[in-house]
Amino acid sequence: MLRLIIEKELRDIVTSTKFAVTFASCAALILLAFFMGGARYHADVARYEAAQAENLKKIEGVTDWLQVRDNRIFLPPQPLATLVCGVSNDIGRTTQVRGRGELSQNETRYGDEPVFAMFRFLDLEFIFQIVLSLFAVVFAYDAVCGEKERGTLRLTFANPLPRRRYIAGKLIGAFLGLALPLLVPVLLGCLLLTQMGIPLSADEWVRLALIIGTGLLYFGAFLTIGIAVSALTVRSSSAFLALLVIWIAAVLILPRSAILLAGRAVDVPSLDDINAKKFRYQEQLFDEDRVKMSSFSPSSTGDMQKMVGEFQKFMTSISDEREKKMDEFSARLNEERANKQALQQSLALGIARVSPSAAFSLAAEALAGTSLTLKDHYLQAAKEYQQTFAKFMLDKTGMNPGGGMVFRIRIDDSQKSAPINPREIPPFVYRPMTLSEVLPSAVIDIGLLFVCTLLFFALAHLAFHRYDLR
Repeated sequence: MLRLIIEKELRDIVTSTKFAVTFASCAALILLAFFMGGARYHADVARYEAAQAENLKKIEGVTDWLQVRDNRIFLPPQPLATLVCGVSNDIGRTTQVRGRGELSQNETRYGDEPVFAMFRFLDLEFIFQIVLSLFAVVFAYDAVCGEKERGTLRLTFANPLPRRRYIAGKLIGAFLGLALPLLVPVLLGCLLLTQMGIPLSADEWVRLALIIGTGLLYFGAFLTIGIAVSALTVRSSSAFLALLVIWIAAVLILPRSAILLAGRAVDVPSLDDINAKKFRYQEQLFDEDRVKMSSFSPSSTGDMQKMVGEFQKFMTSISDEREKKMDEFSARLNEERANKQALQQSLALGIARVSPSAAFSLAAEALAGTSLTLKDHYLQAAKEYQQTFAKFMLDKTGMNPGGGMVFRIRIDDSQKSAPINPREIPPFVYRPMTLSEVLPSAVIDIGLLFVCTLLFFALAHLAFHRYDLR
């Protein structure tokens, strides 16, 4: 009997006009998302390569490594980031690296193309989160109460049929009838990626498959919610209205409210406040250094080269001491802010996870490597490169020209020095997060979606157990 219910549900869904319309719309959006993601990736690669070339070009012709004060590094484009954008467009992709000092990320994608900050990109996360959840609501709101209005519910239960099998058959039939056809454009989209030459590794293909599977689980969660609400109402119009309110609350209101509540509960100092404190402390250190500079006296006079060398050594020592104090002060301020920000984020995400929409977004972004951890991961890689760059400059110049002043005296100007080779600068190699690194955080949200589905299925079963079939 279960098989007959599943077959009937499949037949009712696939032969309906609304299925043809909604499926065609969703298929077009999915294929468009894959195509736009591939095209955006190629554009990002071209922009990335041009930025690298420009970075080398700016120091061509320089004849002294001491004139190389810093080096720009760039976050390379990732294929999955074009399919699930997450925060990849909001963080700075360019970092100015000196031998020492703090690093800051700048030049976001939305800074280059602000129109996308208004309307955002069309990606798989948006399609699953918004479009397919509405798709589920449209087909599940009358799963039970609609059958009663049409009189088919009473005819079905004229046969000896357990109610739990009916609800299970409804859910399985609806999921198969709606989810399986959607896999066709998804598979075509994956094929399109290969035809466009998008270099996805085996690890990234697995992560993409998990993203799609998580999207289908999220889709199933909304199907279950729809069937549960349909079993709690008598009229399909009431069920549709209730589901629309639930959808708005779950997708639009709860995630944003969680951020507002967390922001009021945990006060995080702004970057402007932190930078103002750092600036005041830096001015204080410079004032102290000026006093030290005024008391400098060379050990011998008459030998200009030796005097300049002693002064340079003196300046390097006080610069190192100032940078050390500044780094310690900045690290303390940054740690205090980071701790409060982590607490605020943890609270916000904990509240937001009540919504299956937020759970899906967090899982998909974690699997794609575009979650909130992307910024920290890139910044950590930049800090590791900063040490490599500092060692390279120390080998080339005998000092770390990351701050302060550098004095150079030229004794013989009759011969010009040969230009330096900028390609000797060690390249920045960014290692994207792997599946083993992102899976633990994604599993939590995938588990929440699974639990949500089970809870609403239990609710649907209990509600239909007391449902008046007449």
